[in-house]
Amino acid sequence: MPKQDECLILIKANPHLSSSHFETVCCAGIGRDGKWRRQYPISFRILDDKQKFQRWSWIKYDFIEPKNDTRKESQKVQDNSIEIIGKASQAERTRCLEHLIFKNFKRPEAEQDSLTLIRPTMSEFYWKPKTPEDIAKLAKKHAGVVSQGSLFHADARPLIQCPYSFHIKWLDDLGVSHDSTCDDWETSATFFVRRKTLKSDDLALQSMAQTFNVDYPKKGMAMAFSTHSRRHWQWLLVGLLRADHIEQQSLF
Repeated sequence: MPKQDECLILIKANPHLSSSHFETVCCAGIGRDGKWRRQYPISFRILDDKQKFQRWSWIKYDFIEPKNDTRKESQKVQDNSIEIIGKASQAERTRCLEHLIFKNFKRPEAEQDSLTLIRPTMSEFYWKPKTPEDIAKLAKKHAGVVSQGSLFHADARPLIQCPYSFHIKWLDDLGVSHDSTCDDWETSATFFVRRKTLKSDDLALQSMAQTFNVDYPKKGMAMAFSTHSRRHWQWLLVGLLRADHIEQQSLF
């Protein structure tokens, strides 16, 4: 029997191909009780427009317990039940996130969490160009999925491939260095938006470097991580969030 829940969305990972669904997106956020929720699999790109939530949206949805995912935060969402019910203010964002932010993986791992926010001691955002061959291969795979999915959904379109992969080198408060590949869909979307505005790949990338290397760290940045569904020891970077330092703003 489906249950109902509400969640403040923090994470939308890049769409991935699925053998049993159209492209799926792993999403996650915070419930009304302040605890993590993971919503998967969501065929986000073929949702109705009124259902297409963004980061910081409050959503309501029905779910069942997943049979093939033992992570405690995971919920198998029924796509047609998703409803956007609000958007968090800046003060609400800070209030919701502060108790979830850590400076290393030690406590989340001790508590067997599969989602966490990390505020790095130091960080460097950078990118790598994808090869034309890799872009073409991914585009072909997505086109194949879309051709099958279009039998069931007329609005299915191939996913436009981002020509760059995004990464962050960062240091935790234990002095351990990390180099994480960013699987955050909103970061990829930021590239396309800024390239359209600035009319240049280079200018778009430099603008993103200003955001993620200067603006976000100065005001407060948190990196969202999820463990892999099969390799629970592996942390994947799935979100770059503005998470203001609590002393920098009033919560009222």
